[in-house]
Amino acid sequence: MQWRALVLGLVLLRLGLHAVLWLVFGLGPSMGFYQRFPLSFGFQRLRDPDGSGPVGPPGGPAWLHRPRRGTEGRLETPPEPGPTPGPGVCGPAHWGYALGGGGCGPDEYERRYSGAFPPQLRAQMRDLARGMFVFGYDNYMAHAFPQDELNPIYCRGRGPDRGDPSNLNINDVLGNYSLTLVDALDTLAIMGNSSEFQKAVKLVINTVSFDKDSTVQVFEATIRVLGSLLSAHRIITDSKQPFGDMTIEDYDNELLYMAHDLAVRLLPAFENTKTGIPYPRVNLKTGVPPDSNNETCTAGAGSLLVEFGILSRLLGDSTFEWVARRDVKALWNLRSNDTGLLGNVVNIQTGHWVGKQSGLGAGLDSFYEYILKSYILFGEKEDLEMFNAAYQSIQSYLRRGREACNEGEGDPPLYVNVNMFSGQLMNTWIDSLQAFFPGLQVLIGDVEDAICLHAFYYAIWKRYGALPERYNWQLQAPDVLFYPLRPELVESTYLLYQATKNPFYLHVGMDILQSLEKYTKVKSVCYVPYFIVWMFVID
Repeated sequence: MQWRALVLGLVLLRLGLHAVLWLVFGLGPSMGFYQRFPLSFGFQRLRDPDGSGPVGPPGGPAWLHRPRRGTEGRLETPPEPGPTPGPGVCGPAHWGYALGGGGCGPDEYERRYSGAFPPQLRAQMRDLARGMFVFGYDNYMAHAFPQDELNPIYCRGRGPDRGDPSNLNINDVLGNYSLTLVDALDTLAIMGNSSEFQKAVKLVINTVSFDKDSTVQVFEATIRVLGSLLSAHRIITDSKQPFGDMTIEDYDNELLYMAHDLAVRLLPAFENTKTGIPYPRVNLKTGVPPDSNNETCTAGAGSLLVEFGILSRLLGDSTFEWVARRDVKALWNLRSNDTGLLGNVVNIQTGHWVGKQSGLGAGLDSFYEYILKSYILFGEKEDLEMFNAAYQSIQSYLRRGREACNEGEGDPPLYVNVNMFSGQLMNTWIDSLQAFFPGLQVLIGDVEDAICLHAFYYAIWKRYGALPERYNWQLQAPDVLFYPLRPELVESTYLLYQATKNPFYLHVGMDILQSLEKYTKVKSVCYVPYFIVWMFVID
């Protein structure tokens, strides 16, 4: 096992899954920030969610019809009727058409992005990213520690909402275990701040305990706390020390033992379920609450294998990987026999699908991510087989648009939400979590489609200065207006840069960095958008 590759993979996975530690809501459209992006999408003729008929003017492109299967299993898209746009005119087959773009010829976009990214500018962006993290981290330590996170509006810390157990937005994440400090450990190391990393590790060892009367979501505790402890442990014990000297004198695997303690407290979630799919929440002291919900989302239940698998292999105890693999297989066996798709909400006792929507966003996103990244980390053939089968179903039933990204007729690709059993369109929106998918396509080798899909999300970002939580592609406007600093688009941007080395993606990273600095920072204290360090701190 190449442990350096393993720890880097886990660190990148953790950074890719994180939303920020301090959620800053209420972002509106940017004022004067948008610049023309000459990739457009023209959704002139769409279908009703029930698939009963077209929406929009008759005779337009049959863009949202599911591509039919052609010879040798390839997807076919009906050709779009109508004249081909002349030179310099963006027709409906270009992304930016609906975002206010004009001509398709050389413009400000091409002039801005066709050149290289100078080393001096990269260093400047690296310093800005580090400064943003330090600003947020220092303010957390000054105003919030040992509470879980910093409330940036009121400049004080906060933990679980004891007065309102139903406040799941807070209580699913915050467990009264200094979440932000634990969660930031590997970021301190990635930035090369050895003294603060060593100080933070000792602080976690000396002050953090999981013997708490806190009910937390199993998924959130796994990706934020368990994952961070394992990442920091591997960084400390890595003989190659890729981020500088992060070793700690007299370190005796304390973080690994803490990770084991937390995982043991999460294990009751896997007990007393008829399917093997875990309960969504567990009390760290008493186990599964007696009034626990029997329904869970596919992503939350099926995205535990990386952390649980690494823990098992570090400890030499197969228990944790075994329960996580049983969970994934149980979900996989519940997929539709007709489409191969999974739904987004399932009953853990009956195995019945409560939510029949299948897509790439909330409720399903990280399930696909984990089965591929588990294969990359562990090399288990069954993980790759599951992902390949899932990817085939996604391409067959969720993908709309022309077969090739950069050639042929029809609109560029987009992935929609459908009924898992019929493949029929269920609604006309996508959510910001779906922006992880281009990065996953890079990892599977489908780079051309990743480039095209990434351009769609970036076009939306350029219009608003952020990704709306939900974007309605039929109305060409946001359905949900806030942006909780999700990192999915950054991860996809980073992976596309690593795959192509095209400086365009450094420009994208700079745009995102500047948007965060401009729109998400309050005057006194702020966010910790540490995921942006990928573009400029990790080379």
